[in-house]
Amino acid sequence: MRRFERAPDAAVRLVCLPHAGGSASFFFPLAKALVPAVEVLAVQYPGRQDRRHEPPVDSIGELTDRILAVLRPFDDRPLALFGHSMGAIIGYELALRLPAPVHLFVSGRRAPSRYRDDDPRGVSDERLVAELRKLGGSDAAMLADPELLAMILPAIRSDYRAVESYRHEPGRRLDCPVTAFTGDRDPRVSVGEARAWAEHTTGPAELHVLPGGHFFLVEQAAPMIATMTEKLAGTALSRP
Repeated sequence: MRRFERAPDAAVRLVCLPHAGGSASFFFPLAKALVPAVEVLAVQYPGRQDRRHEPPVDSIGELTDRILAVLRPFDDRPLALFGHSMGAIIGYELALRLPAPVHLFVSGRRAPSRYRDDDPRGVSDERLVAELRKLGGSDAAMLADPELLAMILPAIRSDYRAVESYRHEPGRRLDCPVTAFTGDRDPRVSVGEARAWAEHTTGPAELHVLPGGHFFLVEQAAPMIATMTEKLAGTALSRP
């Protein structure tokens, strides 16, 4: 768990879960933007950055269980969750396991019950790198460096295995609010697939469609942060 900015007076903690191949540092700008009203915790998956020597985990269930264990010291305040792409699925599974999450924010991912047959696991390294360039979100210089690629591709492939082997268990639903964000040109998520997140909670659900592709949240950070701030402020005010 990485905490870039301490916010001792924050009423809510927001747990952020990276995309496939992503790392905790992706959420550093969000942590700066939300402090001091919200304290951001970002998860660092094994197999990347300062955890690069640890074997990656290729199971959404195991990743969720491990994260749940390290969240226990932080549950003295209400917890909200935010996941992008693969992180959205992990956020959903965490929300199912946590006693009372106050909000689930998801972006760049179709609802858990929506599947596609577009598994890139068996493709060559060249085709996988081309896919990463197409989606954006990865440093172009890093993708062009053979030594760096050799370091990061095992974690990326492990993440892809985790996502593509995941299957939602029918009948399970959240009772917390869910806010979904999607890009209007995301090749991996249609608006309909993003709207289906509403089927996975008995609480209120919203969908915000913003301009951009799979990593629309980089260019559209301002409206997303405004929405998250509003929702979390409402949560804090509604608690005793």
